[in-house]
Amino acid sequence: MDVIQQLMMGFATAATPENLLYALAGAFIGTIVGVLPGIGPLGSMAILLSFTLNMDATTAMIFFAGIYYGSMYGGSTTSILLNIPGEAASVVTCLDGYEMAKKGRAGAALTISALGSFVAGTLSIIGLMFAAASLADTALKFGPPEFFAIGLVGLLILVRLSGGSLSKNMVMVLLGLAVSTIGTDKLMGLERFTFGISDLGQGVEFLPVAMGLFGIAEVMLTADEKEESGEAIKIRMRDLLPTGRELKRSAGPIFRGSILGFLIGLLPGPSPVISTFVSYLTEKKLSKNPDEFGKGAVEGVAGPEAANNASVGGAYVPLMALGVPFTPAMAVVVGALMLHGITPGPTLIAERPELFWGVIASMYIGNLMLLVLNLPLVQVFVKITTIPKQILLPLIVLLCLVGVYSVNSSYVDLFVLAIFGVIGYLLRGVGYEPAPLVLALVIGPMMETALRQALMTSEGKIGDLIFRPISGTLYALAILAFIIPPVIKRIRGNKNQNSGTSV
Repeated sequence: MDVIQQLMMGFATAATPENLLYALAGAFIGTIVGVLPGIGPLGSMAILLSFTLNMDATTAMIFFAGIYYGSMYGGSTTSILLNIPGEAASVVTCLDGYEMAKKGRAGAALTISALGSFVAGTLSIIGLMFAAASLADTALKFGPPEFFAIGLVGLLILVRLSGGSLSKNMVMVLLGLAVSTIGTDKLMGLERFTFGISDLGQGVEFLPVAMGLFGIAEVMLTADEKEESGEAIKIRMRDLLPTGRELKRSAGPIFRGSILGFLIGLLPGPSPVISTFVSYLTEKKLSKNPDEFGKGAVEGVAGPEAANNASVGGAYVPLMALGVPFTPAMAVVVGALMLHGITPGPTLIAERPELFWGVIASMYIGNLMLLVLNLPLVQVFVKITTIPKQILLPLIVLLCLVGVYSVNSSYVDLFVLAIFGVIGYLLRGVGYEPAPLVLALVIGPMMETALRQALMTSEGKIGDLIFRPISGTLYALAILAFIIPPVIKRIRGNKNQNSGTSV
C-alpha cells in the first residue's frame, strides 16, 4: 500500500504543468535524437546538461528521462523506413524491420516497435519501482569498503562488456581515473596535478569533458562522413495496423525482451545495445522458423525494440539506489544531479521521495506520450534526417560552447571542451571508445573517497577491504566475469576443431 501511496504522490509531482511540459519536450527531443544518426542520447544529454540549471532538480530528471527513453523509440523509425539506424541500439532492428518495409509491412513494423517499446517501458518502470527501493534499503548497510568494491567491480565489468579491445577499454578507464584526480585533494586540502594552473584547482569539470567527447567529437566525426541517404517508404495511417497473426507472434518476444532488457540494464556497459543482440539471438533460437530471421520476421523487431527500452528502467536502478552510474548516459544524469547540489545514493529515495517517485510517474506518462507522438508523426520525424549537416553541426557546436560557458563563466572550461573534443575525435579514429573514460571520471572520486575512508577506519588493513562478505562476493563476480568468457570461447573453439576434424 505504501508503494501505491508513494506512486500517487509521484503522479501529483509529474502532473504539474511544468513537469508535463518538460516530459513532453524530453520525449520529443529524444525521438528526434534517435532519428538523427550519430548524436545519440548521451551526446544530446551532455549538450543540454547546462540548460537544466534553471530547472528544478526533479524537472531536470524528468526531462533527461524523456530524452533517454525517447531516443530508444526514435531510433527504430529510420531503421525500419531507411535501413539507417538512428541510434546504436537500433542496429538490430534494421535486419528485419527494413525487410518488413520492403514487403509493404512498414506500418505494422512501426506499430509493433512502438507497442513493444511501450509495454517494455511500462514493465521496466514497475521493476525499477520495487528493485530500486529494495536495493536502497539494503545499501544503507553498506560501508566504504562496499562502495569501493561496487565502483571497482562496475568498472571492471564495464571493460569486459563494452565490446572491442579489452586493453583499449582498460586504458580508457585508467585515463578517466587519472583525470578525476586533478584538482584539490578533499582530505588534505592540497592541489594536485594542476600544473600551476590555478583554475584547475576546482578539478576538471564533468560537463566540458562529456560535451567534448560526445558533442564536439561527434560533430567532427559526422563532418568527415558522407551523408547517408535513402528514400523513405511512405506510410498511411491505415497501414499502421498489424494483423492479428503479427500481434500474436510479437507477444512472446515483447515479454521476453522486456525481462532480458531490464536485467541487462542492471549491468555496467552499453546495456541498450547488448540487450538488443541478446534478445534477437534468443528469439532466433526459440523460433520455429529461424530461417525467416533477416528476411522480415516480426519477432526480430518486437524483441529487440522491447529490450532496448526495458534496459532504460534497469539502468536507473543502480543510479537511484546506489548513486553509481553503470552506463555513460547515467553518468550524465549524475552530473545533472550534482549541478543541482544533490548527491545520489542510498538515502536519495528517503530524502527526496518527490524526485524518485516523480521521475517514475513521469516515465509512465512519457511512455504514453511517445506512443501518441511516434506513430502519427512518423513522416515528420523521417524528414528531420534531411536537414543538411552544414546547418545542424554548427548549431550543435554553438550549444556546446554556450552551455559550457554558462555554468562557471570559465574560459578554462572552454579549453577543456576543445581539448577533449579533439581527444575524443582522435580516440575514435584509432578504435578507442570514450564511454569508459566518462564513467571512470564520475565514479573515480567516489572510489577514492571510499578507499581512503576504508583504509583509515581499518588502520591500513587491506584484508578488511577485500574479505568482508559483500565486498568479497563482488570481487569474486568480477573475477568470474573475466575468466568465464575466454574459457567458453576456448571450449567452443575446441568443439569446432573436433567437429571439423571428424568431418
